[in-house]
Amino acid sequence: MDLRLSGQRAFVSGSTGGIGYAVARALLGEGARVVVNGRSAERVEDAVDRLGTEVPGAVVEGAVADFGDPAQVQGLLDGLNELDVVVNNVGLFERAAFADLGDDDWQRYFDVNVMSGVRVSRHALPGMLARGRGRIVFVASESGVDVPAEMLHYGVTKAAVIALGNGLAKLTRGTEVTVNTVLGGPTWSDGVEDTVRRIAAAQGMGADDLKAAIVAENRTSLVQRFLEPDEIARLVLYLASPLSSATNGAALRADGGVLTTTT
Repeated sequence: MDLRLSGQRAFVSGSTGGIGYAVARALLGEGARVVVNGRSAERVEDAVDRLGTEVPGAVVEGAVADFGDPAQVQGLLDGLNELDVVVNNVGLFERAAFADLGDDDWQRYFDVNVMSGVRVSRHALPGMLARGRGRIVFVASESGVDVPAEMLHYGVTKAAVIALGNGLAKLTRGTEVTVNTVLGGPTWSDGVEDTVRRIAAAQGMGADDLKAAIVAENRTSLVQRFLEPDEIARLVLYLASPLSSATNGAALRADGGVLTTTT
């Protein structure tokens, strides 16, 4: 199926690995021109090289910026013109006790997980409305709906992302610009894998054993496994396409159920 993305210019934040990288690769596979983003020049250059190899003929460029630093973000935005597709994917993910997080920690999570989408969307949306077309997609999480007590800071920011996408969509009423959100269920991304390995090591068990235990405890899951980043990317790809013209202001689930919280 032709998703009509050939030649369109897309920006994917936080795309040197995990879900963001999978989204960038999927867009490139449909002929879009993609700007990938990461915090370090080394990771960005590596991602650009890998994507160029994995998708022959890909038109891909890199943009280095730490979304926790407003000055770096502004420098990034100054170089992003006439975007057809924005995928707000960048996010911090960490398990931490509520009592252990200070104001600076909360501010860092809001800057990266929420203000990243505010700043990029504020930059791109006026041009999309003026041109009469465009797609903004937020990558949120089921944790924004069922906030986990052991990751309260993460869940709260993802809830804000869902609200942001919903509100921005109302600014596109009657146009060919859409704003939608993907609620990712438990996904075996780089961040999740690192977290599982750290917890497993602390508990003196194998990472694969802990991964299996997490899946077994998730009784709401119909697929009974972690999702893969490519599975999230395919839903993002559809929402980024002109074929999704009748979907606006939606929060679509890409999950196999919701991880139940026990604390």
